[in-house]
Amino acid sequence: MKFIHLTDTHVVGADARLYGGNPAAMLSRAVASINTEHGDADRVIITGDLTHWGEPEAYEAFAQAISALTVPVHLMVGNHDATEALFARFPDTPRDPNGFVQTAFETDEGLFILTDTHMPGSHAGQYCAKRLAWLRNTLEQSCGPVFLFLHHPPFKVGIAAMDAIMLQDAEALHTVLAPHKHRIRHLFFGHLHRALFGNWRGISFSCMRGLNHQVALDLNGDPQSIQGNTETPAYGVALVERDTVVVHMHDFTVSSQHFPLNAPQGTDPRAYALGFKEA
Repeated sequence: MKFIHLTDTHVVGADARLYGGNPAAMLSRAVASINTEHGDADRVIITGDLTHWGEPEAYEAFAQAISALTVPVHLMVGNHDATEALFARFPDTPRDPNGFVQTAFETDEGLFILTDTHMPGSHAGQYCAKRLAWLRNTLEQSCGPVFLFLHHPPFKVGIAAMDAIMLQDAEALHTVLAPHKHRIRHLFFGHLHRALFGNWRGISFSCMRGLNHQVALDLNGDPQSIQGNTETPAYGVALVERDTVVVHMHDFTVSSQHFPLNAPQGTDPRAYALGFKEA
Protein backbone atom coordinates (compact mmCIF):
# COMPACT_ATOMS: atom_id res chain seq x y z
CA MET A 1 0.00 0.00 0.00
CA LYS A 2 1.17 3.49 -0.83
CA PHE A 3 -0.14 6.68 0.69
CA ILE A 4 0.96 10.31 0.91
CA HIS A 5 1.65 12.20 4.13
CA LEU A 6 1.24 15.96 3.59
CA THR A 7 1.28 18.50 6.39
CA ASP A 8 1.34 22.16 7.40
CA THR A 9 0.09 23.75 4.19
CA HIS A 10 -0.68 27.08 5.97
CA VAL A 11 -2.86 28.50 3.20
CA VAL A 12 -3.83 32.16 3.76
CA GLY A 13 -6.09 32.90 0.80
CA ALA A 14 -5.88 32.93 -2.96
CA ASP A 15 -2.57 34.44 -4.07
CA ALA A 16 -1.92 35.92 -0.61
CA ARG A 17 1.64 35.63 0.66
CA LEU A 18 3.08 34.39 3.94
CA TYR A 19 6.72 34.85 4.93
CA GLY A 20 7.39 35.69 1.29
CA GLY A 21 5.76 32.55 -0.10
CA ASN A 22 2.43 31.76 -1.70
CA PRO A 23 1.01 28.81 0.27
CA ALA A 24 -1.97 28.19 -2.03
CA ALA A 25 0.27 28.10 -5.09
CA MET A 26 2.71 25.73 -3.37
CA LEU A 27 -0.12 23.43 -2.36
CA SER A 28 -1.22 23.35 -6.00
CA ARG A 29 2.33 22.35 -6.98
CA ALA A 30 2.27 19.56 -4.40
CA VAL A 31 -1.09 18.33 -5.71
CA ALA A 32 0.23 18.32 -9.28
CA SER A 33 3.30 16.36 -8.16
CA ILE A 34 1.18 13.80 -6.31
CA ASN A 35 -1.13 13.35 -9.30
CA THR A 36 1.75 12.97 -11.75
CA GLU A 37 4.26 10.98 -9.72
CA HIS A 38 2.11 9.12 -7.19
CA GLY A 39 -1.33 8.90 -8.72
CA ASP A 40 -1.38 5.23 -7.69
CA ALA A 41 -1.44 6.17 -4.00
CA ASP A 42 -4.42 4.93 -2.00
CA ARG A 43 -4.97 8.23 -0.21
CA VAL A 44 -3.48 11.50 1.03
CA ILE A 45 -3.45 12.30 4.75
CA ILE A 46 -2.98 16.00 5.62
CA THR A 47 -2.02 16.25 9.29
CA GLY A 48 -3.23 19.72 10.14
CA ASP A 49 -2.45 23.42 9.85
CA LEU A 50 -4.38 23.47 6.61
CA THR A 51 -4.54 27.27 6.94
CA HIS A 52 -2.46 29.83 8.79
CA TRP A 53 -5.16 32.12 10.23
CA GLY A 54 -8.25 29.92 9.93
CA GLU A 55 -10.27 32.43 7.90
CA PRO A 56 -13.00 31.27 5.49
CA GLU A 57 -11.13 32.68 2.48
CA ALA A 58 -8.15 30.50 3.30
CA TYR A 59 -10.27 27.35 3.50
CA GLU A 60 -11.78 28.27 0.14
CA ALA A 61 -8.32 28.63 -1.41
CA PHE A 62 -7.26 25.38 0.24
CA ALA A 63 -10.36 23.65 -1.15
CA GLN A 64 -9.67 24.89 -4.66
CA ALA A 65 -6.09 23.60 -4.54
CA ILE A 66 -6.90 20.11 -3.26
CA SER A 67 -9.91 19.74 -5.55
CA ALA A 68 -7.46 18.75 -8.27
CA LEU A 69 -6.26 15.68 -6.33
CA THR A 70 -7.01 12.45 -8.15
CA VAL A 71 -6.77 10.31 -4.99
CA PRO A 72 -8.92 10.48 -1.83
CA VAL A 73 -7.84 13.01 0.80
CA HIS A 74 -8.35 13.02 4.58
CA LEU A 75 -8.14 16.27 6.55
CA MET A 76 -6.94 16.84 10.11
CA VAL A 77 -6.71 20.00 12.20
CA GLY A 78 -3.70 21.72 13.74
CA ASN A 79 -3.10 24.67 16.02
CA HIS A 80 -3.49 27.18 13.17
CA ASP A 81 -6.87 25.83 12.10
CA ALA A 82 -10.37 26.99 13.03
CA THR A 83 -12.65 23.98 13.39
CA GLU A 84 -15.95 25.71 12.61
CA ALA A 85 -14.55 27.40 9.51
CA LEU A 86 -13.23 24.01 8.39
CA PHE A 87 -16.64 22.39 8.85
CA ALA A 88 -18.33 25.27 7.05
CA ARG A 89 -16.27 24.57 3.93
CA PHE A 90 -15.93 20.81 4.37
CA PRO A 91 -19.18 19.75 6.08
CA ASP A 92 -18.54 16.05 5.43
CA THR A 93 -15.34 16.02 7.49
CA PRO A 94 -15.76 13.15 10.00
CA ARG A 95 -16.20 14.00 13.68
CA ASP A 96 -16.28 11.83 16.78
CA PRO A 97 -19.40 11.83 19.00
CA ASN A 98 -18.10 14.89 20.87
CA GLY A 99 -17.52 16.93 17.73
CA PHE A 100 -13.75 16.56 17.54
CA VAL A 101 -12.11 16.04 14.14
CA GLN A 102 -11.31 12.40 14.77
CA THR A 103 -11.97 9.29 12.73
CA ALA A 104 -10.75 5.76 12.17
CA PHE A 105 -11.05 3.58 9.08
CA GLU A 106 -9.73 0.27 7.86
CA THR A 107 -7.21 -0.06 5.03
CA ASP A 108 -5.58 -3.06 3.37
CA GLU A 109 -2.72 -2.88 5.87
CA GLY A 110 -4.49 -1.93 9.08
CA LEU A 111 -6.52 0.64 10.96
CA PHE A 112 -5.79 4.32 10.33
CA ILE A 113 -6.60 6.53 13.36
CA LEU A 114 -6.70 10.28 12.73
CA THR A 115 -6.73 12.37 15.92
CA ASP A 116 -7.56 15.94 16.88
CA THR A 117 -4.91 17.60 19.08
CA HIS A 118 -6.15 21.17 18.60
CA MET A 119 -6.32 23.35 21.73
CA PRO A 120 -8.38 26.51 21.05
CA GLY A 121 -6.45 29.67 21.91
CA SER A 122 -3.06 27.95 22.06
CA HIS A 123 -0.39 26.68 19.70
CA ALA A 124 0.31 23.78 22.06
CA GLY A 125 -1.48 20.48 21.63
CA GLN A 126 -4.18 19.01 23.83
CA TYR A 127 -5.72 15.57 24.09
CA CYS A 128 -8.49 15.83 26.67
CA ALA A 129 -10.37 13.13 28.56
CA LYS A 130 -13.14 12.93 25.95
CA ARG A 131 -10.69 12.47 23.11
CA LEU A 132 -8.71 9.92 25.12
CA ALA A 133 -11.89 7.95 25.79
CA TRP A 134 -12.68 7.88 22.07
CA LEU A 135 -9.16 6.67 21.28
CA ARG A 136 -9.25 4.03 24.02
CA ASN A 137 -12.57 2.72 22.73
CA THR A 138 -11.36 2.73 19.12
CA LEU A 139 -8.27 0.73 20.02
CA GLU A 140 -10.15 -1.72 22.24
CA GLN A 141 -12.64 -2.45 19.46
CA SER A 142 -9.89 -3.29 16.97
CA CYS A 143 -7.36 -6.09 16.92
CA GLY A 144 -5.09 -5.62 13.89
CA PRO A 145 -2.23 -3.30 12.94
CA VAL A 146 -2.66 0.41 13.71
CA PHE A 147 -1.27 3.56 12.05
CA LEU A 148 -1.65 6.64 14.23
CA PHE A 149 -1.81 10.24 12.97
CA LEU A 150 -1.49 13.39 15.12
CA HIS A 151 -0.68 17.01 14.47
CA HIS A 152 1.41 17.65 17.60
CA PRO A 153 4.28 15.33 18.57
CA PRO A 154 3.92 13.80 22.05
CA PHE A 155 7.60 14.24 22.93
CA LYS A 156 10.43 16.77 22.87
CA VAL A 157 12.67 16.99 19.81
CA GLY A 158 15.39 19.34 21.10
CA ILE A 159 14.11 22.58 19.56
CA ALA A 160 13.12 24.46 22.71
CA ALA A 161 10.49 26.74 21.20
CA MET A 162 8.71 23.82 19.55
CA ASP A 163 9.05 21.60 22.61
CA ALA A 164 7.14 24.27 24.54
CA ILE A 165 4.13 23.75 22.26
CA MET A 166 4.21 19.96 21.89
CA LEU A 167 1.26 17.80 22.93
CA GLN A 168 0.67 18.67 26.58
CA ASP A 169 -1.11 15.38 27.43
CA ALA A 170 1.67 13.06 26.30
CA GLU A 171 1.67 10.85 29.40
CA ALA A 172 -2.08 10.35 29.29
CA LEU A 173 -1.85 9.51 25.60
CA HIS A 174 0.89 6.97 26.22
CA THR A 175 -1.17 5.31 28.97
CA VAL A 176 -3.93 4.67 26.44
CA LEU A 177 -1.53 3.51 23.74
CA ALA A 178 0.67 1.28 25.92
CA PRO A 179 -1.55 -1.85 25.92
CA HIS A 180 -1.63 -1.72 22.12
CA LYS A 181 1.97 -0.71 21.47
CA HIS A 182 2.83 -4.08 19.90
CA ARG A 183 0.44 -3.41 17.01
CA ILE A 184 1.04 0.32 16.44
CA ARG A 185 3.17 0.15 13.34
CA HIS A 186 3.97 3.84 12.91
CA LEU A 187 3.16 7.32 14.17
CA PHE A 188 2.82 10.19 11.65
CA PHE A 189 2.64 13.85 12.69
CA GLY A 190 3.32 17.42 11.54
CA HIS A 191 3.64 20.73 13.44
CA LEU A 192 7.44 20.76 13.48
CA HIS A 193 8.01 21.78 9.85
CA ARG A 194 11.03 19.49 9.75
CA ALA A 195 11.89 16.07 8.40
CA LEU A 196 12.19 13.93 11.51
CA PHE A 197 12.43 10.18 12.03
CA GLY A 198 12.91 8.10 15.14
CA ASN A 199 11.33 6.05 17.90
CA TRP A 200 9.14 7.04 20.85
CA ARG A 201 8.88 4.42 23.59
CA GLY A 202 9.03 1.64 21.05
CA ILE A 203 6.85 3.28 18.39
CA SER A 204 8.52 4.40 15.17
CA PHE A 205 7.61 7.86 13.90
CA SER A 206 8.11 10.31 11.07
CA CYS A 207 7.37 13.97 10.46
CA MET A 208 7.47 15.90 7.20
CA ARG A 209 8.44 19.45 6.27
CA GLY A 210 5.72 22.01 5.67
CA LEU A 211 4.95 23.48 2.27
CA ASN A 212 5.44 27.22 2.74
CA HIS A 213 8.10 27.63 5.45
CA GLN A 214 10.15 25.48 7.78
CA VAL A 215 11.40 25.58 11.38
CA ALA A 216 15.16 26.04 11.65
CA LEU A 217 17.28 23.35 13.30
CA ASP A 218 18.10 25.54 16.29
CA LEU A 219 19.05 23.24 19.18
CA ASN A 220 20.36 26.03 21.41
CA GLY A 221 17.69 28.63 20.72
CA ASP A 222 15.40 30.82 22.78
CA PRO A 223 12.38 28.82 23.97
CA GLN A 224 10.24 31.92 23.42
CA SER A 225 11.23 32.45 19.77
CA ILE A 226 10.62 30.04 16.89
CA GLN A 227 13.15 30.54 14.12
CA GLY A 228 11.97 29.83 10.60
CA ASN A 229 13.62 29.43 7.22
CA THR A 230 12.81 28.60 3.61
CA GLU A 231 14.24 25.12 3.29
CA THR A 232 12.77 23.04 0.47
CA PRO A 233 9.15 21.91 0.99
CA ALA A 234 8.41 18.20 0.92
CA TYR A 235 5.77 15.55 1.44
CA GLY A 236 6.08 11.94 2.54
CA VAL A 237 5.53 8.85 0.43
CA ALA A 238 4.74 5.90 2.70
CA LEU A 239 5.13 2.36 1.41
CA VAL A 240 3.55 -0.21 3.70
CA GLU A 241 3.86 -3.97 3.45
CA ARG A 242 3.22 -6.76 5.90
CA ASP A 243 6.66 -6.50 7.52
CA THR A 244 7.86 -2.99 6.59
CA VAL A 245 6.91 0.67 6.80
CA VAL A 246 9.12 2.81 4.56
CA VAL A 247 8.66 6.60 4.45
CA HIS A 248 10.36 8.54 1.66
CA MET A 249 10.67 12.33 1.86
CA HIS A 250 9.97 13.82 -1.57
CA ASP A 251 11.40 17.30 -2.28
CA PHE A 252 8.86 17.81 -5.03
CA THR A 253 10.06 21.27 -6.11
CA VAL A 254 13.60 20.11 -6.83
CA SER A 255 14.13 19.50 -10.53
CA SER A 256 17.28 17.52 -11.18
CA GLN A 257 18.04 15.54 -14.31
CA HIS A 258 18.15 11.79 -13.69
CA PHE A 259 21.24 9.95 -14.89
CA PRO A 260 22.50 6.37 -14.60
CA LEU A 261 25.04 5.75 -11.85
CA ASN A 262 26.42 2.65 -13.55
CA ALA A 263 28.66 4.46 -16.05
CA PRO A 264 30.54 2.00 -18.28
CA GLN A 265 34.11 1.23 -17.25
CA GLY A 266 36.58 3.57 -18.85
CA THR A 267 34.25 6.57 -19.04
CA ASP A 268 34.46 9.72 -16.96
CA PRO A 269 31.51 9.49 -14.51
CA ARG A 270 31.36 13.29 -14.24
CA ALA A 271 30.90 13.69 -17.97
CA TYR A 272 28.60 10.68 -18.17
CA ALA A 273 26.32 12.22 -15.59
CA LEU A 274 25.94 15.27 -17.79
CA GLY A 275 24.86 13.15 -20.71
CA PHE A 276 28.17 12.94 -22.56
CA LYS A 277 29.74 9.63 -23.59
CA GLU A 278 33.21 8.98 -24.85
CA ALA A 279 33.41 7.96 -28.51
